[in-house]
Amino acid sequence: MDTNKALAAFFALSQQTRLDVFRLLVKAGSDGLNAGEIASLLDVKQNTMSANLTVLLNAGMVRNERHGRTIRYFADFDAMRALLSFLMEDCCGGRPELCQPVIDEIACAC
Repeated sequence: MDTNKALAAFFALSQQTRLDVFRLLVKAGSDGLNAGEIASLLDVKQNTMSANLTVLLNAGMVRNERHGRTIRYFADFDAMRALLSFLMEDCCGGRPELCQPVIDEIACAC
């Protein structure tokens, strides 16, 4: 990930509603959620939600699929991994054992 893409991702995630949306979509996993469900779960007006989803979509942090008349949104896990990799690119000055606690913390505990 280059710096400009990272900055776009940080901008998209720097607002509370968008961060809440992204975290909700991460929890939803491969099932995703449609825009109406997201708005309802977060108690956000539909037009406000639409604007926030557009920002996340343009930053590449979410993707969407049309299903009939509804649009289903999904967290883009590849983008999330790329952002985390960007942040940890030069981690620990070549001493990977120092990074292990961070890796353990962010690893899925499924």
